[in-house]
Amino acid sequence: MSSGTELADAHHSHQRAEERLDVAATILGLLADRTRLALLERLGEGEADVTTLTEATGAARPSVSQHLAKLRLSGLVATRRDGRRVVYSLRHGHLRRLVDEAMNVADHQIRHLPPHD
Repeated sequence: MSSGTELADAHHSHQRAEERLDVAATILGLLADRTRLALLERLGEGEADVTTLTEATGAARPSVSQHLAKLRLSGLVATRRDGRRVVYSLRHGHLRRLVDEAMNVADHQIRHLPPHD
């Protein structure tokens, strides 16, 4: 392999690493909102419509709808129609596990539990 090809490969690898960091920071930023985190936590239990999500979060319906729109546009949640209802779900289990781990860290801090792996 020529040194020019090696440099191009290294540059491409660095660009991918930068893109991964940017996307991960965006995802974590979306999770940094209490209402969105509550929505994602509830959706981790299974799909739900806006009424169910409004009840689960205690947030106002317009607020829930706006947060769901952000999550949908970012690709974190999926939608499907069930008659006139729109039903939301998580796009993949990685997100459920990420939310679960964030909540586990919160439990450890609140309850002063010892760290572990």
